[in-house]
Amino acid sequence: MKSPADGNKKPDLIVRRNRELTAILEVSKVLTASFALEKNLMSVMSTLGTLLEMQRGCVFLLDNSTGELRIVAAHGLTKDNIERGKYHIGEGIVGRVLEKKIPMVIPNIGKEPLFLNKTGSRPEKDGISFLCIPIMIKNEVLGVLSVDRIYSKKQGSVDDDLRVLEIVASLIAQFIKLWESYERVEEEKEHLKRELKGKYGIKNVIGDSDRMQEVFQAVYRVAPSKATVLLRGESGSGKELIAKAIHYMSPRSKGPFIKFNCASIPEGLLESELFGHEKGAFTGAVSSRSGKFELANKGTIFLDEIGDLPTALQPKILRVLQEREFERVGSERTVKVDVRIITATSRNLETLVSQGKFREDLYFRLIVIPLFLPPLREREEDIPILIDHFLNKFNGENSRSVVMDKSALQVFLNYHWPGNVRELENTIERLVVMSGSEIITSTDLPVSMNICRLKASDQASSLTSNIEELEKANILNALDKSGWVQAKAARLLGITPRQIGYKMKKYGIAEKED
Repeated sequence: MKSPADGNKKPDLIVRRNRELTAILEVSKVLTASFALEKNLMSVMSTLGTLLEMQRGCVFLLDNSTGELRIVAAHGLTKDNIERGKYHIGEGIVGRVLEKKIPMVIPNIGKEPLFLNKTGSRPEKDGISFLCIPIMIKNEVLGVLSVDRIYSKKQGSVDDDLRVLEIVASLIAQFIKLWESYERVEEEKEHLKRELKGKYGIKNVIGDSDRMQEVFQAVYRVAPSKATVLLRGESGSGKELIAKAIHYMSPRSKGPFIKFNCASIPEGLLESELFGHEKGAFTGAVSSRSGKFELANKGTIFLDEIGDLPTALQPKILRVLQEREFERVGSERTVKVDVRIITATSRNLETLVSQGKFREDLYFRLIVIPLFLPPLREREEDIPILIDHFLNKFNGENSRSVVMDKSALQVFLNYHWPGNVRELENTIERLVVMSGSEIITSTDLPVSMNICRLKASDQASSLTSNIEELEKANILNALDKSGWVQAKAARLLGITPRQIGYKMKKYGIAEKED
């Protein structure tokens, strides 16, 4: 016949097993939540403390470079305790467990001389049991898991705890190896990113931002080819520098680089400038002359502001793109050229095509490789290094040592730079030449830059004012619809009666009298 005591043991055992399973499940959830090593391990120790009633617990990890075990996560210890908890391999119980790769149990740490209590977290050691388990995976020991317990019959046995803690130690070991792999991959990614930033740097083009790195990578890919490139971007964003980079990084680098701005020459002279002319072709043509395309033979021609090209000349440009041939003005002899064409525009070619101002077939021939250069306001992180570059340049040219203080730098960062890098360069040159001191402050900057900053501030306050006016109008509208019953108006607005009362007071809306 079973005694009442035997009947009570079974429910206690079930409760204990449920708590153990819950603890293991919670630990596994914590360890798979993220790759935050110390945060996750701290959560593990807290879980063990809560669900398994462990007074104190530590995760020690081995530093292979120093051969030292240190606490990376703990429960029931102060910051000072944690900082003191360091062991060498073989030192104390913790060090021996790591060395021997087997668990150790100290029934009463007060009677164990090998227990060093380095953390100082146990002023009264008698009656405390200490369980220490190696954190291992495939015979590789990574650290040690330790816990303090005060046992009673109700709390289970050492064997129960060892079984659970060995499972937890195994889960921690797997997490640590995954974390190490993750950290290694992240480090390799950062290293590769740094290498790419160095690899894809282009001489005379400043830019460490992700946007500019994308441009640099595209330049490296397109430069060796013969493809036509269209550079798009605002005026002053560095399109000519990129065109030069493509040329000098290409197999044509020893050939000529000829640049031509389609918007800088009167329409009547454009054809002659581009394709050349024969003697007597028009009044003033006293001799034959080669055009830009002939001069660029075996090299590259850069046609800037291609969107400003007159419609009458567009068919001739299209023919050069397709056939690499043309006739000089006043000549019937066909001239063949071996030339790469790079174009650039700050205009919206798609709009020009839709308006009939730009030939659609020419447009499609130009956009074989489109590259977009971001405006300076979209790569703010490049502004400080551009400032340093231009300060060094113009200080050297003018035998000066001008620097910029934080207030001036902040204005530069807040300014929208409609003229992009060209405007920034001109601004720095003017400041270096005209500055009466060696330190540029915000008061030394052009008035337009400071006005822009003040306008931005005004716009921010204006936005707040507009929002408040809109909110007031919505409240009045809701009150009208609800017959000025505040509770109904609040429901219409999706707020509480208390909130509408507060807002009515805020905006000076008096309650309507009957």
